[in-house]
Amino acid sequence: MPANVVVIGSLNMDLVTRAPRLPRGGETLIGESFATVSGGKGANQAVAAARLGAQVSMVGCVGSDAYGEALRGALLAEQIDCQAVSTVDGSSGVALIVVDDNSQNAIVIVAGANGALTPALIGCFDAVLQAADVIICQLEVPDATVGHALKRGRELGKTVILNPAPASQPLPADWYASIDYLIPNESEASALSGLPVDSLQSAEAAATRLIAMGAGKVIITLGAQGSLFASGDGFEHFLAPVVKAVDTTAAGDTFVGGFAAALAAGKGEAEAIRFGQVAAALSVTRAGAQPSIPTLSEVTVFKTS
Repeated sequence: MPANVVVIGSLNMDLVTRAPRLPRGGETLIGESFATVSGGKGANQAVAAARLGAQVSMVGCVGSDAYGEALRGALLAEQIDCQAVSTVDGSSGVALIVVDDNSQNAIVIVAGANGALTPALIGCFDAVLQAADVIICQLEVPDATVGHALKRGRELGKTVILNPAPASQPLPADWYASIDYLIPNESEASALSGLPVDSLQSAEAAATRLIAMGAGKVIITLGAQGSLFASGDGFEHFLAPVVKAVDTTAAGDTFVGGFAAALAAGKGEAEAIRFGQVAAALSVTRAGAQPSIPTLSEVTVFKTS
């Protein structure tokens, strides 16, 4: 079946260690465990959307190394279409992740093959985009590629989602008109809007500014505080399900993938947000990125329990 969700973005091998706390500058800590786990924001969101009911295609690049083969294999195991996942010479992307005993993490990303995803390469797979209902982008591939993908999605009349992660500065002004749903977390919303985001009220102020800048609608994820939905009609605060967190890695990706899958299935915005929140809540009760992402049946059981 043609994919109804297309994810354009990164594929990284996550190199994950657990430690009692995050190290300070110049400090060496003794870690508690180490694992290699398939990840990358693009791939994580693709896996989330697939496990949560969508037909998914991935557009991205992997390296000609063992990690690249493993990353592609992980997507194929989820029945994700990989015709638009290209192999390029060199190393695949990697993410170095430290997770502490409070389930907080620190991450360093090396782009590797993700840097080879160009607008021209996306153009080779335009038929994949044409078949989509929802197109998702993030910021772990070159900016020119993201901008091209957003605008092409708008030209095709698709629902376009941008998860601006990781963002440390404002987005190009001409991107906003192509974005139906902008989904940052608190720090990303602050970087994009230029406003501090440390409360529900400050999140509302940041969302208001982002809509004024041209975004269609904004969803700011607030961790354990839930999420804030903002549109030209006002705000709605969605409380998060209460769970015991083990590892917050990929929680945001799970929310984005779940939200997109629900939209592609014809759900309304409020139901799609709640669906994404339940999926994200389940993901933080487990370790790892893609291994933590729940299935549609698990979310359904949780919602009815």
